[in-house]
Amino acid sequence: MAEAALQTRRRRGGGRAGNAQRRGGAVIEQTPWRIPVNLDRPTEPLDDEGVARVHEAAMRILEEIGIEFLNPEALDIFRAAGCIVEGENVRMGRDLVMEMVAKAPREFTLTPRNLERTITVGGRNMLFGNVSSPPNYWDMEIGRKVAGTREQCRNLLKLTQYFNCIHFAGGYPVEPVDVHASVRHLDVLYDKLTIGDKVVHAYSLGKERVEDVMEMVRIAGGLTHEEFDATPRMYTNINSTSPLKHDFPMIDGWLRMARRGQALVVTPFTLAGAMAPVTMAGAVAQSLAEALCAVVLAQIVRPGVPCVIGTFTSNVDMKSGAPAFGTPEYMRATQMTGQLARFYGLPLRSSGVCAANVPDGQAMWETEHSLWAAVQSGTNMVYHAAGWLEGGLIASPEKFVMDCEVLSQIQRYMEPEICDTSDDGLALDAIREVGHSGHFFGIQHTQDRYTTAFHQPFLSDWKNYEAWEAAGAVWTAERAHQLFKLIVNEFEEPPMEEGIREELAEFVARRKAEGGAPTDF
Repeated sequence: MAEAALQTRRRRGGGRAGNAQRRGGAVIEQTPWRIPVNLDRPTEPLDDEGVARVHEAAMRILEEIGIEFLNPEALDIFRAAGCIVEGENVRMGRDLVMEMVAKAPREFTLTPRNLERTITVGGRNMLFGNVSSPPNYWDMEIGRKVAGTREQCRNLLKLTQYFNCIHFAGGYPVEPVDVHASVRHLDVLYDKLTIGDKVVHAYSLGKERVEDVMEMVRIAGGLTHEEFDATPRMYTNINSTSPLKHDFPMIDGWLRMARRGQALVVTPFTLAGAMAPVTMAGAVAQSLAEALCAVVLAQIVRPGVPCVIGTFTSNVDMKSGAPAFGTPEYMRATQMTGQLARFYGLPLRSSGVCAANVPDGQAMWETEHSLWAAVQSGTNMVYHAAGWLEGGLIASPEKFVMDCEVLSQIQRYMEPEICDTSDDGLALDAIREVGHSGHFFGIQHTQDRYTTAFHQPFLSDWKNYEAWEAAGAVWTAERAHQLFKLIVNEFEEPPMEEGIREELAEFVARRKAEGGAPTDF
C-alpha cells in the first residue's frame, strides 16, 4: 500500500479518548477506544473431576513439597501466618490458601493519568498490552537483530499509545540497552508517561525501581500520596523461578506494591519438559502452586489487594530445548488455567506469543493460536499481544502493526451487534423488498449501514492478484513497515500539564544524580 494512499485515509488514533482533536497521529481508520467484552462461553477441556484433580495437585505441592522464597521478609510473614517455614522452604495448608485467595477481588479498576483510559480487569473484560522486555529489536529497514535502544523503545511506545486496541503499556517494549541499567527505569518511565496516557507497569526488580515508578505515576497523575494509595493506578508482574521458587527482588517489589494497594500479577513461566513436568496437567498444577502462594502473601500483607493469576505454560522443543509457543499444548494449558482461575475467583492473564524470528507466516499463526487461546480461556489481561518475536527475545514494529490488525478483528468479533436478532437485525423487510431477484446493495437498509456493517481492516489487502500486482505487489510485512513509519512520523503526544511534566523531569534528574538503582555491574 503506497504512502500516498495511506495518507488519504486519516483519522485520529491513540490520543485522549473521546477528544475530537488529532492526538497520537491520524494515519489509519481504526475502531475507537473501547473495552472488549468476551461474549463467548469459555472452552473448558477439563470436566469437574479434572478441575478438582488439578486443584488437589496444586494444594499437595503447597502442603507437602513447598515453595522456596529467597526473600527473608516474606519468610517472616509466612511464619507469622502459621505456615511451616524450614530454611527458605514454605509449606502452607489449603485452608489458609483458600481463605487468603478469596480475599482478592474478582474485578478491579486501573486508573491512569487520563481517566478516560481507565480499565476494568476481571469479569468478561479482555484487555490487550504491548510486547514487553525483549533485549533485541528487528525491523525491515535494519534487516537484522540488534540490541534495543531508547529511540526504538520510544517508537514502540508511540505504537502502544496510538493503537486503540492496546489498552495498557506493559514493561519496556524493547530494552534500551544504550541506557545504563541503573537509570533505565527512570528514562523509560518518563517516556512512557509523557508519550502515553494509558495504564503502566513497574518491574519488581528491587526497592529503587518500584519506589521510583510508583512516585513517577503519582506525579504524572497529579495525585497526593493518599489518592495514589486509595485505588490501583498501576500494576506489576512477577515471574516465579520455576521450578517452585520465588526470588528476592521480585517478591520485594511485590510486597511494596501490595502495601500501597497497587495491582499485582503473578505469572509462573513453566515450560513443560524443562522447568515443569512434560505433561501439561502437571505443568499447570505446578504453575498454579507457584502463583497461588504469591497471592496468599499479598493478601496477608493487605487483604483485598487486587491480584491476577497468570499463565505462561508452554512446552519446549524436545530436540533442542528451545521454547515453543502457540502450540496445541500451549492452547490447552491456557484453557485449563482459565478454568482454575475461575475456580479460585481470580482474574486471568495470558500472552500473545510466538517462537518465530521474523514477522512471517509462522509468527502470525503461532500468535493467532496464542491469542485465540486467550479468548477461549476467558483471559482478562493479554500480555505481549503486539510485537513479540523469537520467544520474547525480539521486538518488531512490523509485527506490532500486524498483531494490531488481528487484535482489531478479535475485538470486532466480540461486538454484540454482529449477533443482533432484533427486527432490524433479522431484516425481514429488506429480504421481502429484494424478493427472489435483484440484490441488497442499493436498498435503504444497506445504505443506512454499509459504512459500519463490517470490519474494515487497515492492513489486510483485499485486492485480487492482478490489482495487488499493479499496486506494487507489496507484502504484508512491507505494508506494516510503511504504516509504522507513518505513525511514528506523525505522532503527537497526549497533553500533560506543563507543571506536572516539569515535576516529573525534576524527579528523574534528582534520582539520576543520586545514582538510580544499584546494579550487578
